[in-house]
Amino acid sequence: MERQTKAYLYAVATVVLWSTVASAFKLTLAHLGFLEMLLGSSIVSLAALSVIVLAQGKLAVIAKSSTNDIARSAFLGFLNPFLYYVILFKAYSVLPAQEAQPLNWTWPIMLVLLSIAILKQPIRWLNVLAVAISFSGVLVISTRGDVLALRFTNLPGALLALGSSVIWALYWIYNVKDGRDEIVKLLLNFAFGSVFTLAAVILFGDIRVPPAAALVGVLWIGLFEMGITFVTWLKALQLSRTTAQVSNLVYAAPFFSLFLIRYIVGEEILPSTVVGLVLIVAGVIVQQYASRAEGA
Repeated sequence: MERQTKAYLYAVATVVLWSTVASAFKLTLAHLGFLEMLLGSSIVSLAALSVIVLAQGKLAVIAKSSTNDIARSAFLGFLNPFLYYVILFKAYSVLPAQEAQPLNWTWPIMLVLLSIAILKQPIRWLNVLAVAISFSGVLVISTRGDVLALRFTNLPGALLALGSSVIWALYWIYNVKDGRDEIVKLLLNFAFGSVFTLAAVILFGDIRVPPAAALVGVLWIGLFEMGITFVTWLKALQLSRTTAQVSNLVYAAPFFSLFLIRYIVGEEILPSTVVGLVLIVAGVIVQQYASRAEGA
């Protein structure tokens, strides 16, 4: 099998699995609190990543970690998985999945804004256009189409979903500056993130054995949202001739996710959700074009 064909297979498999997780979040939250769901999923992901690190013979890399490496992992683990998923899962607990999912998808636009603020990157007109297009989509979804009246159906929930995208963008900025092995970093992040989550559950949640339906969801989320899919996506990028050849497939994920939300979760998809998602993704595409034009 050709190298590029393998890259496409890894990428398509990853995108399909990522498309299922919004439905998995919503179905699992019907049986389990968001903190408990995060704890279980983080432990599953930690176990999966440990097996991968062992299989790749990278334990020695962890053993050589410096004090600074451990401190960075603690900080990154606080951002992701802990803080990011606490905010995201809370958003899913109060919003329909069809609203939480596209609002969370604004993270590439948040990345632009944070890069301007933190990395002092220059502002270009295409950046402004991308932000304007995506945030018009946010308004359409948050108001369910009643944009002119600015009548938000659940403003706290929308802010939570947008907040999760800010945390993910912040994590991305600090993670990309860390040159350590990606899988090793992820394993250490989840080790610290699991500790933070356990503390949060002890303080604010309820430690108990989840019902069978929730257990299936926790396993699915831990494996296919947090763990294995990051590895398969990295593999796709490594095998592909260019990152653009596989990264463009990601744009299909939120739309396929809406299809699954309709037929698995049972939510009636609103026209405003589709219009808003199209605008959000259009803004992200404009931003990607701006980034490539700048790098050319």
